[in-house]
Amino acid sequence: MAKVPTAVVAASGLVGGYAVARWTRKRQLGGAVLAVAGAAAAQRWRRQAGGTAAGALSAAYVAAFAGSHPLAKKVGAWPAVFGVAGAVALASWAVADRRA
Repeated sequence: MAKVPTAVVAASGLVGGYAVARWTRKRQLGGAVLAVAGAAAAQRWRRQAGGTAAGALSAAYVAAFAGSHPLAKKVGAWPAVFGVAGAVALASWAVADRRA
């Protein structure tokens, strides 16, 4: 089985974390999904692109999560989540997945 690209893991963590939090009404559960996917992506980023790149991409992942909240007030929750997930996926592909 081929490896799932880190871009997919990171974007899925952001979208999945929000979806779980929204549909279960348990923010902690959504946060757990977000954290597990972020940790898995960070580990692969480090292996594929090095520590500096992994740190930068991890910071982008956290910034995307935080930035989706004020963005949601302007464009709506789902568009904000999909927008930041797409941005993180693009950065992940450009920095780590494209090399693999």
